[in-house]
Amino acid sequence: MIVDGKKMVEELKTSLKDEVSKFGKKLRLAVVQVGNDSVALKFMEQKKKFGGAVGIDVRIYNIEDDITTSKLREKVSEIVHIKENTGVIIQLPLPKEINTQYILDAIIPEKDPDILSSKSVGLFSSGRSKVLPPVVGAIDHIFMAYGIQLKAKKVVVLGVGRLVGKPAAIWLINQGATVTAIDENTDDPTLYTVNADIIISGAGMPHLIGADMVKDGVIAIDCGTSEANGKLAGDMDPAVVEKASLFTTVPGGVGPLTVAMLFKNLVELAKR
Repeated sequence: MIVDGKKMVEELKTSLKDEVSKFGKKLRLAVVQVGNDSVALKFMEQKKKFGGAVGIDVRIYNIEDDITTSKLREKVSEIVHIKENTGVIIQLPLPKEINTQYILDAIIPEKDPDILSSKSVGLFSSGRSKVLPPVVGAIDHIFMAYGIQLKAKKVVVLGVGRLVGKPAAIWLINQGATVTAIDENTDDPTLYTVNADIIISGAGMPHLIGADMVKDGVIAIDCGTSEANGKLAGDMDPAVVEKASLFTTVPGGVGPLTVAMLFKNLVELAKR
């Protein structure tokens, strides 16, 4: 079964638009964009489009990619302290020369809908965050919609990055799942994936997971996004859908739902 991400996004869009209309002030998401990464730019366009649809202003702060870490930190701090900015996010990835976590830590938890600053991650890891990281919120939304229970399930997470792998693994453990995290240091990922009840991938490597690497009935959640032959591609080979009981496509699956969850977080933080 292929997850109907489009339907879920439209439902969230309707409910968020209603909530936003009840606020006595205009909500604004500030997006700090450094450089011109092609995949990042595509996601930024999705955010602008979704924000416009629900009545949330999306303000883009474009910054040249030759900026230093210290100067970027100062700039982000200024943006965070602009009262009209309800939430602030850093469009990742940043240039390699930039200390990414130092920049993310300039965002206070009250304005951090991406849940990426050290303080926000700490609150989330300890179960004290009022919102989930957007990709985790998207996965949770899918599992709730399709009645997927996590307790005692064998789950493999491919990739341990800050956007997908790490927050997903933390959340899954807190939900009672048995979790195996795989990265580039894992010798033979198939030894783990072939026995997994659920696979969540955020490696960002086109068609990394083939049909021969999964068992029949697997729940395959593809959060990986990269470019292959000029098009967006996921980590899962399309053939995996033939064996999966539940499958998310790229594009059109977790990605748009993650964007919706970002704005849901913004609204929830604005309430508090």
